[in-house]
Amino acid sequence: MRFHPWVFSGAIKRIDGAPEEGDVVEVVSSDGQPLGVGHYQTGSIAVRMLSFAPCSIDEQYWKQQLRAALRLRKSMGLVDSADTTCYRWVHGEADGLPGLIVDVYGSTAVMQAHSVGIYRARNDIAKALKKVGGGRIKAVYDKSSGTAPPFEANLNVADSYLLGKRQHEPVLEHGLKFEVDWEAGQKTGFFLDQRENRSLLERYSAGRSVLNMFCYTGGFSVYALRGGAKEVVSVDSSVRAMEQAFRNVELNLGRTTLHTAITGDGFDYLRSIDQRHNLIVLDPPAFAKHIGALKNALQAYRRLNALALKQIQPGGIIFTFSCSQVVSREQFRSAVFAAAVDSHRPVKILHQLTQPADHPISIFHPEGEYLKGLVLQVN
Repeated sequence: MRFHPWVFSGAIKRIDGAPEEGDVVEVVSSDGQPLGVGHYQTGSIAVRMLSFAPCSIDEQYWKQQLRAALRLRKSMGLVDSADTTCYRWVHGEADGLPGLIVDVYGSTAVMQAHSVGIYRARNDIAKALKKVGGGRIKAVYDKSSGTAPPFEANLNVADSYLLGKRQHEPVLEHGLKFEVDWEAGQKTGFFLDQRENRSLLERYSAGRSVLNMFCYTGGFSVYALRGGAKEVVSVDSSVRAMEQAFRNVELNLGRTTLHTAITGDGFDYLRSIDQRHNLIVLDPPAFAKHIGALKNALQAYRRLNALALKQIQPGGIIFTFSCSQVVSREQFRSAVFAAAVDSHRPVKILHQLTQPADHPISIFHPEGEYLKGLVLQVN
């Protein structure tokens, strides 16, 4: 058995009965051997496997799966850490809970359902999160309005607190404070997957002029300032994100003239800087959210990186990323290679980056490797 967590519709010979979107179904082999149970859904992915053995999907199941995921995060030193109070508790397929994301911000768990089955089980999952959390979790917020597929199942998806209420508290990441708005912010409120990459950037920042493109709420900017950057410029098109970036800088460094925020188009700013910076962060939103957008996405990554390569000072460092799941590591690297050719500048790869350990990748589900990054030196 290959343990891939998805059963594709083309692999199904027969469906007995009339399962509805989100129902728990049993999967058997062509010779009648049980293969496990999962959530049924329409479309090319017909079943998301919850277990590769017969079992009941009940309170005990949710608690068992959540305990296993929490034990793994404890082994990473993320649970009850003195300097980091935010982490990913559940990362979907890799944690044996396909369609479920759970991020922890202090005493609040923020969950997202990416399937109808998970969305329908959200209240049971919330109760299990609180029980398994052992007093750590005081509130559970469901933020599935942008991820659950409402049309196939006629769901009326609205974000809400399933348990508890809003906890007003900054979180810590490697000792730095951040305000996280999981109610109105992107994803679950903060890009936890860049935690270790932000820490790496800090080690390169001393004495440098740093440009943080697509900065969102300023995570990379705060790390760069703590790392001793002589100036940091944060650029994002969102006024709301820029306001929060300012607050995050002030939370950690007070009011400082070392930080400048620019609200506007990142490509336009890159064209205008005339080699002002010697450390640039390129962390754009996903250019391709489905396979049909892949070609245009690769061209966009090439244009963006070529522009940064031309505009960085000699000897400068570029942290460049793709968070598009449909863009493979090899395709992203090829796009950056093409950008280096376009720029006519020698480029070295110093680091090849990915998502942190609390965003694990099942070896049977390579689709879970979505974050790709390179650290480049440009001469």
